[in-house]
Amino acid sequence: MDMKWAGIIGVGAIFLLIVFIVLILFVGYNNLVTLDQDTKGKWSEVENQYQRQYDLLGNLASIVSSAVTVETSYVTGVTEARTKWMAAKTSGNVNEMDQAGVQMTDSVATFVNAIATNESYPTLQANQQYATIMDEVTGAQNRIATARGRYIESVQNYNTTIKQIPTNFMAGMFGYSEIDYYKADVKALTTPQLGDGKLPQAN
Repeated sequence: MDMKWAGIIGVGAIFLLIVFIVLILFVGYNNLVTLDQDTKGKWSEVENQYQRQYDLLGNLASIVSSAVTVETSYVTGVTEARTKWMAAKTSGNVNEMDQAGVQMTDSVATFVNAIATNESYPTLQANQQYATIMDEVTGAQNRIATARGRYIESVQNYNTTIKQIPTNFMAGMFGYSEIDYYKADVKALTTPQLGDGKLPQAN
């Protein structure tokens, strides 16, 4: 009788151990999926904000060209930055998109800091469309900085989790690997402040 109960208890213990392991795998896998999807969702928001900036800069370049009536070095620079970002977006590489996006943002900062109080282009400064677009661009840059910060935080959380025991074993088992992300210069992610300067002239 004792042997019979011992056998039952042994089988029960093995069964509970199997159930426990399956539960760990189930919960761990679901957690990996959640974290992975969170990083993808956070990046999607960054990409959306970069796209919004891309669209706004096209309008801004058009307004500047019309008001100034010359192809300023700013217009050339921002056009090149927009082209690079779209090329990076086509590649689908997150790091390349982020680098190109930061360059696109930086091209605006250069222009904003140069044109703010320049008196040589009163037509441009008095242009209501220009003022409106600049407000929208500044807002877009704020949203980019916020969304990008959330994305980096999400990636760090994901990377930390897949390195912890026992998740690291499951991550390898299910093909989840560390996510690399581009670390941009903080200055490039800061909303530019209007200041004195001169509008860049044509090359």
